[in-house]
Amino acid sequence: MLILVSIIIFPYQKVAGILKWFCISLLVYIAVPFFTDVNWPLVFRSTIIPHVNWSKDYINALVAILGTTISPYLFFWQATMEAEDVQQRGATLIVDKRMITKMRKDVDLGMLFSNVVMFFIILTCGSVLYPHGIHQIETVEQAATALRPIAGDKAYWLFATGIIGTGFLAIPVLSGSLSYMFAETFNWKQGLDKKFFQAKPFYGVIIVSLLIGVLLNLIGINPVQGLLYAAILYGLTAPVIILVVLHISNNRSVMGPHVNGRWSNMLGGLTFILMAAAAVAMLYLQFTS
Repeated sequence: MLILVSIIIFPYQKVAGILKWFCISLLVYIAVPFFTDVNWPLVFRSTIIPHVNWSKDYINALVAILGTTISPYLFFWQATMEAEDVQQRGATLIVDKRMITKMRKDVDLGMLFSNVVMFFIILTCGSVLYPHGIHQIETVEQAATALRPIAGDKAYWLFATGIIGTGFLAIPVLSGSLSYMFAETFNWKQGLDKKFFQAKPFYGVIIVSLLIGVLLNLIGINPVQGLLYAAILYGLTAPVIILVVLHISNNRSVMGPHVNGRWSNMLGGLTFILMAAAAVAMLYLQFTS
């Protein structure tokens, strides 16, 4: 309720100025394994030579991980936030070489940081929880609680702090992304910098989505399974969006002189092939196993 009221009443730039400090909480995931008994030689060996298993659960998890790495909602959120930030400063949006270089560094650092955090979360679950018989986690609270008898209160509070911090970050991003999708589809007035009366349908989607999220928790739907299924759907839809982005990025009538280079197209094409192959394999196993 606090976040909902804040993003409706105050300009999002002010809210973001506070919420961005919760990013620091992500660092706790990196710290947790160092408070536990981790077999580091095995971790390094398994990272370089991963175990691949041709099974439904394994491929489902692979598609989910790929889906959370390249999530479709990020395309909407990142683009609109960049545009609104420029408008808020009263500047004219000019895409030049300097701006593209700045955005590239921003994206590179963000992807590196998010994947490092994801690696350590997987490391904590795989090397700390699983060997101690914790194979099924229904809620994030259980994940934090499971660390207490194994690693003590320090790891428990670190993980719990990270969960709360990422929750505060995720609420406006996910609900706001959905609102931008609806607004662009139905040509509504949009923007978190708008007052409520200026963009009622836009803010209405945010309110409804947050209420649905609360109700899902109250009626007993497993949130962890819900996140997994959402990530799988991201993994299935992301290849289509990658193709659209590659098409736009190579269209000179849209991009002018800033079309993709050879390496960008090669990496983009490789990413598409990998994600499409994983999605096809998952669908194949769903119907054959």
